[in-house]
Amino acid sequence: MLIIGIGGGTGSGKTTVVNEIIKQLPENEVGVISQDSYYNDTSHLGYEQRTKINFDHPRSIDFDLLCEHLTELKKGNAIDQPVYSFVKHNRTGDTIHTLPRKVMIVEGILILTNPEIREMFDIKIFVHADSDERLIRRIKRDITQRGRDIDEVLARYQNTLKPMHMQFIEPTKEFADIIIPNNRYNTVAVDIVRTIISERLT
Repeated sequence: MLIIGIGGGTGSGKTTVVNEIIKQLPENEVGVISQDSYYNDTSHLGYEQRTKINFDHPRSIDFDLLCEHLTELKKGNAIDQPVYSFVKHNRTGDTIHTLPRKVMIVEGILILTNPEIREMFDIKIFVHADSDERLIRRIKRDITQRGRDIDEVLARYQNTLKPMHMQFIEPTKEFADIIIPNNRYNTVAVDIVRTIISERLT
């Protein structure tokens, strides 16, 4: 099994890169695990308490469970990924049954911050985009998909997203094997990744 870690700031275009890689591979050979599925279970907290959590800090991620699941997949065993609700700021209680594949892509803003998880990646990719571009994408997504209002999005960006990005996410560039500039779609970088995957799988 080839495990690819794809990190980068919020709104950097990680999902676009993931989808382009997936398009290059047979459907039954690739699986995706999102870091967002592994936010800590916050059922013991009330909704108001959950809204105050800094979800852009590595402590917000259940890396132990993610590591356990990646280990099981490498052994050839299926896992049940948690399902997370950004509206409720908590896991839903549902799971996604995930089978091991020849290629597993793990994507998320914080996945390159954890040394144990990093060690499990055969290829580490950092997707870079201009901070203004990332903010615009984040505003559009949070308002249309996550039920936020503009004031909430901007306050979160200024108070947590931007400082957490500079403290934890931007420094993980140094761990990346490949850095993909994604202010515009970068076909060359994705072609390189596809070539590496093809070589590893043959």
